[in-house]
Amino acid sequence: MNGMRRREFFKYSAAAGISLALRARGAYAAPFSRARGANDDIRVAVVGFRGHGGSHINSFRQLPGARVVALCDADRDVLESGLRKFKSRNEKADGYVDIRRLLDDKDIDVVSTATPNHWHSLVTVWACQAGKDVCVEKPVSHNIFEGRKMVEAARKYGRVVQAGTESRSNPALQQAVRYIQAGRLGKILFAYGFCYKRRKSMGKVDGPQPIPEAVDYNLWTGPAPLKPLMRKNLHYDWHWVWDTGCGEIGNNGPHQLDILRWILGQSELPRRVLSLGGRFGYDDDGETPNTQIALFDYEPAPVIYETRGLPRKQGDSNIDIFRISSIAGAKIQSGRESPSPNTGVVIQCEAGYFEQGSSAVYDNNGKLIKKFDAKDSMATNVRHDANFLEAVRSRRIEGLNAEILEGHLSTALAHMGNISYRLGKKYRPERIKEMIGADREMADAFERFAVHLEANGVDLKKTHTVLGPWLTMDTKRERFVGEFAEEANMLLGRNYRRPFIVPEHV
Repeated sequence: MNGMRRREFFKYSAAAGISLALRARGAYAAPFSRARGANDDIRVAVVGFRGHGGSHINSFRQLPGARVVALCDADRDVLESGLRKFKSRNEKADGYVDIRRLLDDKDIDVVSTATPNHWHSLVTVWACQAGKDVCVEKPVSHNIFEGRKMVEAARKYGRVVQAGTESRSNPALQQAVRYIQAGRLGKILFAYGFCYKRRKSMGKVDGPQPIPEAVDYNLWTGPAPLKPLMRKNLHYDWHWVWDTGCGEIGNNGPHQLDILRWILGQSELPRRVLSLGGRFGYDDDGETPNTQIALFDYEPAPVIYETRGLPRKQGDSNIDIFRISSIAGAKIQSGRESPSPNTGVVIQCEAGYFEQGSSAVYDNNGKLIKKFDAKDSMATNVRHDANFLEAVRSRRIEGLNAEILEGHLSTALAHMGNISYRLGKKYRPERIKEMIGADREMADAFERFAVHLEANGVDLKKTHTVLGPWLTMDTKRERFVGEFAEEANMLLGRNYRRPFIVPEHV
């Protein structure tokens, strides 16, 4: 697109002449807090929509009483493409490159954001200060400090903020949670979550890479350090770099970890965490582990979470199925043989177990006890957004299925696992087994881990595994205490660059 056509395009989108000069944000308008009438459209802006943000647009467009009126993305090609779709449908939407300009628009009620992880918190805090309600994608934060600031901003400015952990809006899962919490399967003994999802190598570069011409790299980088681009792809592969992403446990983990914490009825962080893993099967510019286990020491039942980025075996396109045994020895498996991701949770109780994939509970011999069914065909993500809009109208945050505090806690679990991993050292497999000791469930998980890697041609005697230390959490203060606390607490937050600062006092 030549310069004249680009200018004409942004004139249509009401974004012509946007100044990208950095400026500190001052005080925002007072929060809009009245309950909206049934006939008032809720005006939604979607920020960051190259990937999952597209589903935010589609979902809100389906819901009566909501209008998507603005789009924002630091990549002009993405922004222009989105605006063209609106124009083709004769729908008006303003376009913004700079989130700060969007937040100055008093005709926007809601910000729905699916930016890269490192922007989630700042978009949310700024939007709350600007009097907007917020729907924020998982993981809600890039670190634990940011998540707590999001909760504080929602409370201080009286905003409705919902996390994108939409499983809480799934009717079948809601039924299952009530069934388990009512004690129908007896005491919960152990809780498992997993995400087995193929991730190919992101490649390796030998020097800084060119920034895509359409991207405002300063804005895209925002709160993260402004560094040369040291990977082939700016987009998506940011997940596997610590400055901008949180690895797979942070990318998909909040979904399963949220379900597990919900079923366990836990409203705080676990008292301890331990994690192990590594980046196996290829040598690339990724920093985060592609294969990882995290153990969260909750009472009365501990949680184990597993991620795998390699296929079932070398040369196979299919993904592993999660397999364990019930306390009676029956085989439990979750997932199906296909190249598609296998994700889910399994809850082992005294009298049986729950398997999310089949949405059913079984006795310990594997006999079906009860299956939970959704009552209608509405997609869970649309139902989740409908729940959010209902709370925006009523101003009752207690009606939210996934209020920001829930999103913060579940995301913080992933951060805790990553912090243990990042403080770890490499060990041979026999030494790891020694250090895990008598923890049978963790030993079994490590055995599954080792078998999976061996099937992918990884020799753990030559390619050692990172084992992190046990870290102890002060659950009230959300700070680590005891051994390794000083190093761990340094990873609770980050250094920000002006003006993209998540403030200590929101």
